[in-house]
Amino acid sequence: MGTVTEPLVGVVMGSASDWDTMEHCAEQLRAFSVPFETRVLSAHRTPSELSSWIGDVEARGARVFIAAAGMAAALPGVVAAQTMRPVLGVPMESKLVGGLDSLLSMVQMPGGIPVGVLAVGKAGAVNAAILATQILGITEPAFASSVSQQRAEQAQKILANPDPSA
Repeated sequence: MGTVTEPLVGVVMGSASDWDTMEHCAEQLRAFSVPFETRVLSAHRTPSELSSWIGDVEARGARVFIAAAGMAAALPGVVAAQTMRPVLGVPMESKLVGGLDSLLSMVQMPGGIPVGVLAVGKAGAVNAAILATQILGITEPAFASSVSQQRAEQAQKILANPDPSA
C-alpha cells in the first residue's frame, strides 16, 4: 500500500522476503478498509530509519503497529520500546526450526514492554490484521462491524456444508 497520508496501522517487516507472508496481512486490512502503511526496516541494520518511521507514522495517525520478523525477531520489541501504541508481532517461518526461533524471541519480552505475539507465518499475519482491526473497533464501530460481518460469513461457510460425507 506504500505511504498513506493518515494510516491507522503501521506494518513493518525486517526483510523484503517477509512480504510473501505479510501480503496476507495487507489483504486482510484492505478487506476491512483499514488505512495502513507498510515498510521494510531492520531493527539491526536500519535502527535510525526505523525510529524515524515509527515517530512519523504515529504522528500521522497510526494507532496500532504490526511488526514481522524472523530469526532473532527483535523488530517487534524494538518497535514496542519506541511507542505507547499496541504492537502485534508476527513471527516469520524459517528454514532453521520452522519459525519456532522467531516465536520464542518475540514472546520473551521483558516485563514492561509488551508485544502481542500471533501465530507463525500466514495465520499470524492474517490474525494480526484482524486483531488490529478489533483494537480500532473499540472506538470506531465500522471496524468492529467489519470483523463481525467476516465472522458471520465464516460461520455461514461452515454451516453450508455441515456433513462433508454427504
